[in-house]
Amino acid sequence: MTKQPQFTVTDKPEALNVTFHLNGNETTLYVAPSRRLVDVLRTDLAMTGTKISCEIGRCGACIVLVDGVPHNSCLLMIYQCEGKSVETIESLQHEKPNRVQQAFLEEGALQCGYCTPGMVMALKGMLNNKENPTYNEMKEALAGNLCRCTGYGGILRVLRKLSSDDID
Repeated sequence: MTKQPQFTVTDKPEALNVTFHLNGNETTLYVAPSRRLVDVLRTDLAMTGTKISCEIGRCGACIVLVDGVPHNSCLLMIYQCEGKSVETIESLQHEKPNRVQQAFLEEGALQCGYCTPGMVMALKGMLNNKENPTYNEMKEALAGNLCRCTGYGGILRVLRKLSSDDID
């Protein structure tokens, strides 16, 4: 006679309620805590402005602001957002272009646009935390963002436009 197991072991994670502010709105989800923020945003909430690219935190396409600071949403588990404020590129859609968006428009720095949401959010986060950053400080803020179009000219012009120093 074969002995039956007393417990069933499953690899299915337990779900829990996670409450956070998403673009200013309190949001509660019943979700597996180990799901990545980028997946929850794109799949569960249909907020596709945040892009998925490298999935290891090296390209910056998925950058969102968490409590005003840039984070790669591919590296954040949803449970880490509990009680936090999460801001995505969609938060900017109802207001007139902010300073960063306007600079991207004026300098033609959009190219294919895939990297743009992450860059805009990274620079917005930088400007949230430092009012008049220098060109080099802004360049460093974008160190984790890659443009696969390899056309950094427009992006560098954006940094010159937004920086406090007078660089030609």
